[in-house]
Amino acid sequence: MTKDTFILAIETSCDETAAAVVKNGREVLSNVISSQIELHKLYGGVVPEIASRKHIEKINQVIEEALDIANMTFQDMDAIGVTYGPGLVGALLVGVAEAKAISFATGKPLIGVHHIEGHVSANYIENKDLKPPFLCLIVSGGHTHLVLVKEYGNYEIIGKTRDDAAGEAFDKVARAIGLGYPGGPKIDKLSKEGNKKAITFPRASIVGAPYDFSFSGLKSAVLNHINTMEMKKEEVNRADIAAAFQDAVIDVLVTKTILAAKDYGMEKVAIAGGVAANSSLREAMEKECSNNGIRFYHPSPIYCTDNAAMIGAAAYYEYLRGARAGLDLNAVPNLKIGER
Repeated sequence: MTKDTFILAIETSCDETAAAVVKNGREVLSNVISSQIELHKLYGGVVPEIASRKHIEKINQVIEEALDIANMTFQDMDAIGVTYGPGLVGALLVGVAEAKAISFATGKPLIGVHHIEGHVSANYIENKDLKPPFLCLIVSGGHTHLVLVKEYGNYEIIGKTRDDAAGEAFDKVARAIGLGYPGGPKIDKLSKEGNKKAITFPRASIVGAPYDFSFSGLKSAVLNHINTMEMKKEEVNRADIAAAFQDAVIDVLVTKTILAAKDYGMEKVAIAGGVAANSSLREAMEKECSNNGIRFYHPSPIYCTDNAAMIGAAAYYEYLRGARAGLDLNAVPNLKIGER
């Protein structure tokens, strides 16, 4: 009988302090998240210094709670997994320092995890049948990537944003129409009250790079529309703007993903990242995958936003590959996917 592998995972890349215990990369025994959203709402976005200080306050109790819920101790763990990039450098350093301290004190192996590879691995938690190869669309506040997952831990980026990430565009447009932070969930909710056909916003296409994205022009088009309406002293219909903007983003995301899946012969498509929790995106992607005979996978919303369970899933497959980090592991805020 194969021995079970238990990973204690830590995630502090942005504004969630999170810890989880994951069994065999697919079973979550605990997943504790201390969110700072209410705190950062006051400033309209994440303040790095405040995020770092809050991580320091919360990290010990979050880890303790994760172990308590799993009814396990440090000695029951086979390894300690931690996000070391990309992200806010101060926030990352808190998690990395904590993980190194635990590894040193317990003698347990340390595994550095790429945050975005963690998002991809969130799909393994609830989709027990999902195995590479597959195509994954990663959409978050800082990233919009199309990635071929060739094998566990083996990734090839075939498309990425040339400017704003999709989640960044959501936040900026939400701020422009007075919704505040975080923008994604608020636009998703408001868009259900609007008419997506009321306004036509552009869909960017990049010559010679069919899988790449660009959302800065779309964002500018939204701002120009608002300014024009205000100059004419006409009513700014926030719901219509939200619906039309979201429709433009989703149209581009889905169209390019399906195109890439066909071109690369992928029979499985997954989505990951905070924007993957968007209900309209999930519905549109599911419909188009079904129309094209492609199996569609997605995590539950709790595993789309930043969490430690996904880091534990990714760390498990790194552990099996024999990847180990030394106590010189450092935060790498601009870490590229696939880098080690």
